Amino acid sequence: MGLISNVFTFLFGSGRNVVREAAEIFRENAENGAERDLALQQQAVTQFGGEFKISQKGAFDRFMDGLNRLPRPAMALGTLGLFVAAMVDPIWFSARMQGIALVPEPLWWLLGVIVSFYFGARHQAKVQDLQREISTIMRRTPQVIGNLRALQALRSDGIGVADPGTNAALAEKAARPDANPALEDWRRTRL
Repeated sequence: MGLISNVFTFLFGSGRNVVREAAEIFRENAENGAERDLALQQQAVTQFGGEFKISQKGAFDRFMDGLNRLPRPAMALGTLGLFVAAMVDPIWFSARMQGIALVPEPLWWLLGVIVSFYFGARHQAKVQDLQREISTIMRRTPQVIGNLRALQALRSDGIGVADPGTNAALAEKAARPDANPALEDWRRTRL
């Protein structure tokens, strides 16, 4: 008896499990693997959220953002204004277009580069804002999923929600309609 006890103590006792430790050489412990995966995902989300922190902007930053929003509407309204000017005063419009015809080609290229960089920078800023919003949404996803599951559990229109169980008397009573004296009087008058 002492020998068997010593063997079991060696294999499973004294705070160690030799069989489990030997098995973990060939197969990963699923619980420990899940904990490592969770820690890795939490670190990735934390790092991603840290990269895209939403900072409070000062008055100068808000002013510059407003100033940066002016060129596109100004160009659109200016183009519409040129169409109106061409219809209202064609001679004035033609004189202005003759002046534009004298602008050298390299200056047109420079204008094209400036406009391209401006709109490219705006596009990049908008993409970065979108990435910040996505990271915020990703952090809220587990809470939303939990809320959806709780709401789904509250639904009462699913099949079997009002299941009476295995009560035979209740099932028999549900199959047989209640007596309705008014309905029976009506049936008698119809015959």
